[in-house]
Amino acid sequence: MDVAIVGLGLHPFGRSPALTGLEQGAEAARAALRDAGTEFKNMQFAFGGSQDGGNADSLVNLLGLTGLQFTNIWNGCATGGSSLNAAYSAIKSGQYDVGLVVGFDKHPRGAFNPQPRDWGLDDWYGETGLMLTTQFFAMKIQRYMHDYGISRDTLIRVAEKAFRNGSITPTAWRRTALSRDEIAEAPMVSEPLNKYMFCSPAEGGCALVVCRADIAQRFTRNPIILKTAVVRSRNYGSFEVFSPSQAPLLGDAPTVNASRAAFELAGVGPEDIDVAQLQDTEVGAEIMHMAENGFCDHGDQEQWIADGVTEINGRLPVNTDGGCLANGEPVGASGLRQVYEICLQLRGDAGARQVPNQPRTGYTHVYGAPGISGVNILAR
Repeated sequence: MDVAIVGLGLHPFGRSPALTGLEQGAEAARAALRDAGTEFKNMQFAFGGSQDGGNADSLVNLLGLTGLQFTNIWNGCATGGSSLNAAYSAIKSGQYDVGLVVGFDKHPRGAFNPQPRDWGLDDWYGETGLMLTTQFFAMKIQRYMHDYGISRDTLIRVAEKAFRNGSITPTAWRRTALSRDEIAEAPMVSEPLNKYMFCSPAEGGCALVVCRADIAQRFTRNPIILKTAVVRSRNYGSFEVFSPSQAPLLGDAPTVNASRAAFELAGVGPEDIDVAQLQDTEVGAEIMHMAENGFCDHGDQEQWIADGVTEINGRLPVNTDGGCLANGEPVGASGLRQVYEICLQLRGDAGARQVPNQPRTGYTHVYGAPGISGVNILAR
C-alpha cells in the first residue's frame, strides 16, 4: 500500500512574538487541512512534536476534541522526520486511512543550552564546551576539510547559496541575499565557522495531511507519493552530536545507513533524485551530507559546489528554499519543512525558486542529536 501526501501547511519560520508555538502549529495544521479540502474531524490519527513550544497533543484544544489517536514524538532535530516515519508506518500497516503530521517550536533567542545529564553524559562533557553544538560541528568539519581537501571558499559558497535561495522564498526567515565578502568577513564563532555559516534556533510550524495513495484523489488532484520514510540511529565509531568519545576507526554515520535503506526500499538510486533537502545545521553539514547520502564521493563536493551542481538550475539542486541557514530551525517543524519544500517543487508550485524541467523525484534528509538521521523519498 502506497502512502500519499495530500495537504501542505506552513506557518512562516522566524519570530512571531504575538503567537505561541502551539498556535503556530495550529495555523500550519489548518493550512494543511485546507490544502487537502478536509477537516480535522476527518483525521484518524496525528503524530507531532515540539521541543520548547509545548506538548503537541495539546493542539486538539485548538483544532477540535475529536478523540483521535494523537502521539507526541520527540527525537531531537530529527523530530519531524520521525513523526512522518510514524505516520507512514501507520498507513502502510493498514491500520489507518488518513491522518495529520505536525511539528512546531518556539525557541528562546541564543544558542541551544542542553544539559549533559539529559543525554547520559557526565558534567565534564559540558565543562569542556562540547555541549555547545557550534563547537562540535566546527571540530567535525575541521577534520573533514583536512581529510578530504575541502576549502574555506566552499564553506562560503554554501552559505551564499543558502541566503540567495532564502531571498526568493516568501516563508523564509532570512530573506536578504549576502555577498561572498559579507559572509567571508563575518565574525568568527567556532573556527572555521562564522556567524553566517550557522542556522539559528527559531519559531514556526509545519503540517502535512497523509493518506492511502488509492484514496488520494478524494483530497487533491496532485498527490505526492511518499515512497519511503526511514529513521536510523548512530553506529559504533561514528562521531555524532554528544558522542562521549571517538573510536580509533571511524564508522559510518547514521545518515549512511538511513540513505542506503531508503534507496533500497524506494527502488531508486541517488542518480534518480531531481531535487534534495539536506540537513544544514551549518554549512559543513550540507557538505558532509552530500557524500553521506550517497550523491557523491567524499571530497567531490569541492568541485561540485564550484561548478554549481547544487544550485537551483544545477544537476542536483540542494536546499532550494535556503535550508536551515535561511529558515532557522524550530526543531519540531524543521524536518517537515524539508518535505513541504520538496512537495512544492514536485507540484511545480515553488515560484521563483522552482527547479526547471518538471522534477519527478525528491529527497529529504534530517539529522539530530544524539546521532539520528531520517530520510524520505518522494515522487509525483
